[in-house]
Order: sequence, then C-alpha cells, then structure tokens
Amino acid sequence: MNATVIKPAVRTNNITYAIRDIVVLANEVAKSGKEMLYLNIGDPNIYDFEPPRHLVEATYQGMLQNKNGYAPSSGIPAAINAIRNEAGRKGIKNIHDIFVTHGASEAIEVCLTALMNEGENVLTPTPGYPLYTAVASKLQGYENPYYLDEENGWQPDIDDIKKKINDKTKAIILINPNNPTGSLYSREILQEIVDLALKHNLVIFADEIYDKLLMDGKEHIAIASLNEDVPCITFGGLSKNYMVPGFRIGWGVVSGKKEILGEYLEAINKILRARLSANHPEQYGIAPALEGDQSHLTEALKKLTVRRDLTVKMLNEIPGISCVKPEGAFYAFARLHTNKSDFEFAKALLKETGVVIVHGSGFGQVPGTQHFRVVFLPNEEILTKAYNNIGSFFAKWNA
Repeated sequence: MNATVIKPAVRTNNITYAIRDIVVLANEVAKSGKEMLYLNIGDPNIYDFEPPRHLVEATYQGMLQNKNGYAPSSGIPAAINAIRNEAGRKGIKNIHDIFVTHGASEAIEVCLTALMNEGENVLTPTPGYPLYTAVASKLQGYENPYYLDEENGWQPDIDDIKKKINDKTKAIILINPNNPTGSLYSREILQEIVDLALKHNLVIFADEIYDKLLMDGKEHIAIASLNEDVPCITFGGLSKNYMVPGFRIGWGVVSGKKEILGEYLEAINKILRARLSANHPEQYGIAPALEGDQSHLTEALKKLTVRRDLTVKMLNEIPGISCVKPEGAFYAFARLHTNKSDFEFAKALLKETGVVIVHGSGFGQVPGTQHFRVVFLPNEEILTKAYNNIGSFFAKWNA
C-alpha cells in the first residue's frame, strides 16, 4: 500500500525563527573542526554570567519541599505578590490581573491568541523579535510591521505607526529595550504611542524583559506607568535580568480601564487554565529575585558596557559597516552598506570564518537595507577576534 504524504497545517507555512534557524548551518560547519565564534544566541549562561545565588537556592528549596506538582494556573501567591510590587515600583497602577507563564514567550502567545481573529493584525516593531510575527502567522493574521528609525537611535517611527493602523488592528507591540537593536525608548515616544492606543482602542503589548539591563545610567520607563486607563499587558521574566533563561519563567501584568478589559481577561485565563500551570518550583525564585540583592546586575552591566563599547567601536571602524550605539539589553544591529543580501552575507561569513551572526532580514528591516545582529555577551577576546574576522571577510565579500 502506498502511504499518503501527511500535509502540515497551512498556518505553519510562514513560521520562521532566524535566531535558531542559523544554528542548523552552524552545526554543520562546526563538524568540520573550524573554530566557532557564536554571536547569535542571547543566553548569558553560555558566557561568563551567572544568576544570583539566592534565586537558585530558593528554587532548589522549592524542589526539596516537594513543590513539584501543579501550581495554580496564574502562579503561586508569593510570586504574584512580588510581581505586583515590582510593577508598583515601576509606577504601574490599575492592575487587574497577573499571571506566571513558561517564559515571557508563552505569556505573549497566550495574549495574542486570546485577542486575534483570522484576518486581523497587530502592529509589530521592525526590526523586532521574530516570535511575534511567528505567532501572528500561526493565528492566520497578517503582518503589519511598523519601522524603527535608525537615524533616530532606532526609536519607533510614529508617523509610520499612524499610517499602519486600520480597522483590523487590535494591538501595538513594543519591545523596550529592543531586541535586536538595543534601543531604549524615550518618554516622548512612549507617550505618543499611549495616545494612539487610546484613540484607536488598541491594546499595548509592552515587552520589557530587558528593563534592568541598561547602560550609561539610563532610566527605563514602563509605558503602562504613563496612563492608568490605557489597556496594557506588560511582559517580564527572570530569563534576562536574572540570567536563568532555562528556567522558562515569565509573566504578564494587565493594567488599564477595567470596563473594557473584562472579556479579554477571561479569554486569557481560559487559555491559562487549559494549559494547567507554568513550571512550579522555579516560581519560588521569583520573589527572592525581585526583592533580594541585585548586585549581580552591577557586575553584569560593568561587563556589558565594556563589551558594548568595544562592539560599537570595532564595527564602526569597518569600511561599509555602521552601528548605532545600544543603550540596553546585549544586542547590536549593524548595517551593511551594500546591495547584497544580509542572509547571504551571514551564511558565507559562517562558512568561511566560523563567526555566527543573525541576518537582519530575520528580524525585519526597512526594505532596501541590510543588517546583522550580534550578541555582545562573549568576552572581549572572543568579540575582538570575531569583529576582525567580520571586517576582513566583508572587505572581500563586498568587493
């Protein structure tokens, strides 16, 4: 009997994730024995960063006390209270719900799923984290990207946002600090986005997972703190600020005018109940992390600032490459001044030098421009070697 090919769902057709997709090629190159220089994955634990000890110990104690069964669907009370207090310190008021999830990624997917119907759209930052477009594609929405302005430090382009809002637009997504550019949004820009959300009845999805990883003494402004009526879901987690991405612990904080959020909140909680709960023992690390000693951040930011400065200096010294200075997170989004494909550049660079970057088109970019993202978590020796390789290779490749 001839077997019939099993066809996948059409909703998966446009799902891509450039950050991991490039690893498939990297694994093949690594088999050749070439020295690999990985600048592609934003995982602090691969490098010389560690979580605060009290976070790890609290999680371990949770396991020893046999907190290994299911947790409440929205999270354990101690975690919820700590997240609420943290939101209060950020100036967020009028909070109606808080839920703990399998990383901020699950919170984002749950909230998009509870909001979007087929044929609708959410405004997604471009460049931006590819999870959002992947989920929207799965939900059979259509892409509605708005651009960040490279000439203005990668701030959101308000005029472009205004042009993109239509009667099928349900929400606007902000990633602040931004992945992949490392930009930090100004109060003025955030206020303009709040005003647009109120005018057009949009939910704001505020991805603030890097809100403590700020350099040069910069201040992070939670967009939900600017107006207590605007419907907003603020996403956070332990992964980046507390160096435990493998714990898969994130959360969402829902704030805004209660009268317009009620049905949407119930839809979110239906999904949360259906998936049972987030990781249980790891939730016992949330309160110690948020309320305990924060000195690990001081040490991390010292390293990141040095590595950021090295990154910006060396990339800007390469003829044909420019790089806006990041102010937060641990990413830089460099521009290739070429008409050739950034994807082809990333592949060729990897094969010849072993340097693993992510092509800018994997994050979205203004048409006609070419970029690549680097993660500056590795130490200075690795970064220096990688950037020297990028410079010498680009000179040949773009000749």
